[in-house]
Amino acid sequence: MEFAISTFVTDEGIRPDALGRALEERGFDAVFLAEHSHIPVGSRTLEGGVLERRFHRTLDPFLALTAMASATSRLLLGTGIALLIQRDTLHTAKEVATLDLLSGGRVLLGVGTGWNRQEMSNHGTDPATRGALLDEQIDALRALWTQEEAEFHGKHVDFAPVYMWPKPVQRPHPPVYIGGHSPAARARFLARGDGWMPLDVAPDDIREVRAELARRGRGKANITVPGNDPETLPAFAEAGADRALLALDTMPESDTLRRLDELAEVAERYRR
Repeated sequence: MEFAISTFVTDEGIRPDALGRALEERGFDAVFLAEHSHIPVGSRTLEGGVLERRFHRTLDPFLALTAMASATSRLLLGTGIALLIQRDTLHTAKEVATLDLLSGGRVLLGVGTGWNRQEMSNHGTDPATRGALLDEQIDALRALWTQEEAEFHGKHVDFAPVYMWPKPVQRPHPPVYIGGHSPAARARFLARGDGWMPLDVAPDDIREVRAELARRGRGKANITVPGNDPETLPAFAEAGADRALLALDTMPESDTLRRLDELAEVAERYRR
């Protein structure tokens, strides 16, 4: 099982290029960056708590990952998650393909529907239809990445034949990871995802999903699980998880490096 880092990169913490170098030096295989274009004043967590400062100050994930790409050679560059339903599909296709080209084929696109309804509404996204929108966007991205003259005609995404270059380095395209653990997210992964990143999951869930993937002939799909409870890691590995995701708080560089040393020790202990 591989180990990756999930974090918020902000203007108040370690710079993304320095973080990328530190992760690669410590043997982490990937990084996944959170995205929020903005946070409406008064927003609360799903549990009703006050949002931490890092939510307000996230850098654009694709620009931050480009900085990481320039400072690394092996680290996989992921979004965890990109709020695709708040993004223009054509622009996102070009951003992801450009990053994949510049990084030599290292992009992992994690996507999800999000939870902040006011944030969605500010982008003109109807929260009630965000799941259907996301499904069409995923399909449209794949068309744009793989077809010379791409077109897509759906209820929420619609465009006549277009040229969209560059194409990604990865073939057929960068993996699309589905974030979330709801029944809808699980179904979306089974139907459309190259990978799955559930936030709340048990080893038995992984076994069930692995069995379903096998029935569908999709045994190579990646499953990345939460890894902050080390005692669960052996069970997740036995159940078929490919990667554990360790959460990293947003901190200044010196504090971040110390914390990464601690997380690297956890990864080494359970990687064996």
